[in-house]
Amino acid sequence: MPSRTSSKRSRTRRAGEGLFGVLLLAKALLMALIALMLVCAGLWTSWRAAEPAMFGERTGTVRIEDCGGDVCTGRYFPGDATGGAPPEERHEVTIGESVSGRPGETLEVALRPGTNEVVRRDMAGVLYAWVPFGGSLLLASLVVAGGLRMRRTAWSMGLLGAASMAAAWALLTF
Repeated sequence: MPSRTSSKRSRTRRAGEGLFGVLLLAKALLMALIALMLVCAGLWTSWRAAEPAMFGERTGTVRIEDCGGDVCTGRYFPGDATGGAPPEERHEVTIGESVSGRPGETLEVALRPGTNEVVRRDMAGVLYAWVPFGGSLLLASLVVAGGLRMRRTAWSMGLLGAASMAAAWALLTF
């Protein structure tokens, strides 16, 4: 009888090892899907405010008159229209208090389509519109680092998100 130098693994053990590999793959796919969903949600949220701030056709200025709660109101004065009908003067529009400054200040703004809400068109307003995307990058970096073990990618995502949020804060503050 020939002697065995190596032992053969049982069928049960081989099946268990295969199942463990499938579970590891499923975990990696789930973590990647969660990170992708976080980034897409931040991108979607930011784009709704960033689009008129960056490419708004109805631009003008607003003079901040009163602030209360979390919004400020002011009088809108239209600028030159880039196409279509000229924008009408609106007596009262709203803008978020965190981006508006103080009463008496005049800001370059763009009207959000279908509303009486305006967004800033300067660099501070554009960066502020992208803050949700920066936050989603920061949050997704934790998922990428912890769930996918991709630490360099996670550091890059986290630093990019934190830098964009810090730049928006710095431009709005100073």
